[in-house]
Amino acid sequence: MFITVEVEVVRTRITLACTECKQRNYNTTKEKKNHPERMEIKKYCRFCRKHTLHRETK
Repeated sequence: MFITVEVEVVRTRITLACTECKQRNYNTTKEKKNHPERMEIKKYCRFCRKHTLHRETK
């Protein structure tokens, strides 16, 4: 006998913006429960044509 338990995973959609040119380049999701602070990732910006720091925006 199997018991199925539905686990609700709440992942919120966020937008990442380049810190140099302020362009919003990436959309992704994150788990608010595990990471309540704003996310910062080094990613490639096609407008700056280099890897820059991208921060979560509203």
